[in-house]
Amino acid sequence: MKVRILFFASLAERIERRSLELELPESASAFDAMEALVREHEAVAEMRGSLAIAVNQRIVSADAPLQDGDELALLPPVSGG
Repeated sequence: MKVRILFFASLAERIERRSLELELPESASAFDAMEALVREHEAVAEMRGSLAIAVNQRIVSADAPLQDGDELALLPPVSGG
């Protein structure tokens, strides 16, 4: 199955892109997608512990199942004043 990965804020800047398509097995979870991204992108590996995961615009846990065509967003913490 294919899912679209969206990157935001500092993570998008470090990866130098806002999105990509990822091919995963049919039974993949958000965790599986994150593992695939960690292997390919050092910035994801470094920020992994602080990223929130959203699937189709809903915050989910890492064990959330994915479906073909889903949109998975990696959301770094935001600070400001």
